[in-house]
Amino acid sequence: MLFGFDLFEWFDLFCTAMTETSEKTATQSSWLRSQAVAIAATTTDFLVTIGLKEFAGLWYVASNATGAFCGAVVSFLLLRNWAFQRNTTKWHGQALRYVIASGLSLMLNTGGVWLLTELFDIQYVVSKTVVAVLMGLTVNYWMFKQFVFKQF
Repeated sequence: MLFGFDLFEWFDLFCTAMTETSEKTATQSSWLRSQAVAIAATTTDFLVTIGLKEFAGLWYVASNATGAFCGAVVSFLLLRNWAFQRNTTKWHGQALRYVIASGLSLMLNTGGVWLLTELFDIQYVVSKTVVAVLMGLTVNYWMFKQFVFKQF
């Protein structure tokens, strides 16, 4: 709770204040919300990855894959119900498309972390940060908006 509002209410008010009602601003609002979702999902991903690697002693690549999976679950639920507000349609088709998009994202994330860590001898957390930012800015929003949650 922040000043009597939960975080999502506060962010909805912020998005509404920053935009007007039009097609263009609806896209801006969904983009802002999707970025908040990305932060929540990435936080989940990083906490799970680091927890499994540092506290459970799991190999960093396996930890990364598990963290990415947990982040994907958080992302799907928040994107569907809040960012794109596509919760009136059946979730089965969305879930299938999300699995496809997340599978691609998982492979790109895991491969990118491995590549940066192994080839450039960068600490896995730094590699993960670089890859997460690049994926968020280039691939994920587009895939989710145009493929997963697009109204067909």
